[in-house]
Amino acid sequence: MLSWRNQEINRQASKNSHVISVEEHLRWWSAVRADPTRRVLTYRHDDLPCGVVTFFDLRFDQHRTGSWGFYLDAEGLAARGATLPAWLAVMRAAVDYAFDVLELDRLDGEVLADNTVVRQMNRRFRFVEGTGRQEVHNGRQITVIPISLHRSDRRVLDFSGKSTCRSHHVSSTPYIIQRLAITDHRRTREHPA
Repeated sequence: MLSWRNQEINRQASKNSHVISVEEHLRWWSAVRADPTRRVLTYRHDDLPCGVVTFFDLRFDQHRTGSWGFYLDAEGLAARGATLPAWLAVMRAAVDYAFDVLELDRLDGEVLADNTVVRQMNRRFRFVEGTGRQEVHNGRQITVIPISLHRSDRRVLDFSGKSTCRSHHVSSTPYIIQRLAITDHRRTREHPA
């Protein structure tokens, strides 16, 4: 997990672009495990762990909302020629998890303005961009664009493989977790290295 986050491509696509130390990572992990408003999930592609999806600022009151982000083992996936299929699949899995397992009404996130490829992919998944804002992180000035996706606007594939919109709840949570190849580490004791 830490080695993937510290890959150059992932650091440059993040607000905080510094190399994260083991100590900093362990402090983060300890805090995340105790925080009921967060989830850390491991994504598997071709039965190999290759990504991390985080949900945070989860609210389960009247307006069920949360934010998310993800990163992949970019180097490992590129070596296997699996970057694009994994990227599409992790986004689909994370959106499904947000709406079908966490039962959110709205999923929020952020993207850096200069990350045009991710912005295009977000639009493909029907995320809507808000107004960008200037921030300074690690001595660099960046433009951060908020994104959001409402349950009623999501795009999913039906069983024929055609793209459709779905706003109903899928009730079989264990099936969804297995189908999505995502592991929720709040439910396990192990640290996802």
